[in-house]
Amino acid sequence: MEFSKDTVFLDTIFSNIGSSTYTLKVYNKENEDVSIPFIGLRNGQESNYRLNVDGIAGKEFNNISLLAKDSLFIFIETTESIEDQGQNEFLYTDAITFENTNETKSVELVTLVRDAIFLYPQRLDNGLKETLLLGLDEEQNEIRIEGFFLEEDELNFNNEKPYVIYGYAAVPEGQRLIISEGTRVHFHKDSGILVSPNASIEINGSLSENQTLLENEVIFEGDRLEPEFADVPGQWGTIWITAGSSNNQIEYLTLKNGTVGLLVDGLPEDNNTTLAINNSQLYNNNTSNLWGRTARITAENSVFGGSGSTSLYCNLGGNYDFKHCTIANYWVNGFRNAPALSIDNFVNLNDGSIFSADLEQATFSNCIIDGNRNIELLLATNELNSFQFSFLNCSIQFNDINNDFVQNPLFDFENLTSYQNIILNSNTDFEDARNNFFFPLISSEILDLGDLETALSAPIDILGNSRVMTPDLGAYEFITPQ
Repeated sequence: MEFSKDTVFLDTIFSNIGSSTYTLKVYNKENEDVSIPFIGLRNGQESNYRLNVDGIAGKEFNNISLLAKDSLFIFIETTESIEDQGQNEFLYTDAITFENTNETKSVELVTLVRDAIFLYPQRLDNGLKETLLLGLDEEQNEIRIEGFFLEEDELNFNNEKPYVIYGYAAVPEGQRLIISEGTRVHFHKDSGILVSPNASIEINGSLSENQTLLENEVIFEGDRLEPEFADVPGQWGTIWITAGSSNNQIEYLTLKNGTVGLLVDGLPEDNNTTLAINNSQLYNNNTSNLWGRTARITAENSVFGGSGSTSLYCNLGGNYDFKHCTIANYWVNGFRNAPALSIDNFVNLNDGSIFSADLEQATFSNCIIDGNRNIELLLATNELNSFQFSFLNCSIQFNDINNDFVQNPLFDFENLTSYQNIILNSNTDFEDARNNFFFPLISSEILDLGDLETALSAPIDILGNSRVMTPDLGAYEFITPQ
């Protein structure tokens, strides 16, 4: 017998949550059929690994036939509890043994098991799970999603253990969810966080010394820990800041692999900042990374990377102020028919009518708007409501090869009221745009083009580098390699 692997690593799992299914192939390279007297787990029936051998589930198997020049599939899964281990993670091991009259061979099994704090909706007396009321539809029927309100003792997330959320965890009205630096939050399918009206969220990540480990940043991602899921979009839902919530603050957050990263709703009459987001990275979300609807959002030193549609969507008016942000959509997971940045002040309703709101201001200073499409900026107005915008010292990917926008005054880049010191279709030359790392190389044409006054309001870039001399555009300041 020969094996496709001498050790099967089942990657990392959370305590009491089943692993993916892994495969081991057993080969008979001889010219004769063989019968394997015994295949089983070293720890026998007490093992927490599970096998499927030749279509039969179990932990021990006898007299398994293997034809000449043929192979046998063994499928492996595990579920393990970390209780009574006295630590937050440990290696769980076993082995598959193959015995015949002449020899015994084995293939090792290794799984890293992590403890976690699980938050999920309770099952009610009627057998159904808790739900959250979102509103009423046109027929006055309730709109609900599976979810629950966080209790008072659940409103402070820390970095002692990762959090795993099932359904939508809602912050109750009048409460504030505080998430400390280094916290890891994992979301199951169709899950997320909902911030109620008059509630808020505060994410207090900080700069990490190790940009591989990101030990101090807060990370939001899916609950599949296997390497093949590291960059799969759409694994979970969204962080929804609902209308009536204000003073939400985010520092050093990495948010990836959701459906909509941040969905932020505002109210036209609310003059408070809906969201302030700084030094954060949102990318690889299935629709948009940040979708603001009549919101008031400020952002500095933040990256809005690849997404399946618009990376940054300023929708239905609002008020937006972005400084030293990189908005760059190099989506590689399929076709994309929307630009990296889209701004409008209306939506078309199902009955054919239009709902609109004032765009009080959308200001982008020392920013990059870029991507792998010819047109990465789209502006649209109903002309009935205010539509105020300006781009100052920005690099914009806008290659109108079909002259579709020549007569559109919104894209008059010579209009100094809306555009000042703009560079079009520059060679941004990022280090690895396809994988959402937008550090500029020395050949990039966005170096030293930033407005110094803007830079002084954000004197340190997303990696902690000073930009107070000759600032570059975007979230990263180029530093000559040592």
